[in-house]
Amino acid sequence: MNVTIRKIGNSEGVILPKEVLERHNLRAGDTLNLLEDGHELRLKPHSDDPQELERKMKIARERMKKYETAYRVLAK
Repeated sequence: MNVTIRKIGNSEGVILPKEVLERHNLRAGDTLNLLEDGHELRLKPHSDDPQELERKMKIARERMKKYETAYRVLAK
């Protein structure tokens, strides 16, 4: 499906077809995450799911623990 980048006020944006919005249960005001994967752009509905937040926090805690020494050096 082709869509065109359009001027919207002082910004630019893409208009999503009504059929796509209905199929994915989206409406004006919903938040989407823009993912860049190489040369591809993907839109994904933003999730306020508490389990998703906890999963991300677990990963962050693991990274912080793994790189604690480096973070302390960088913080100086």
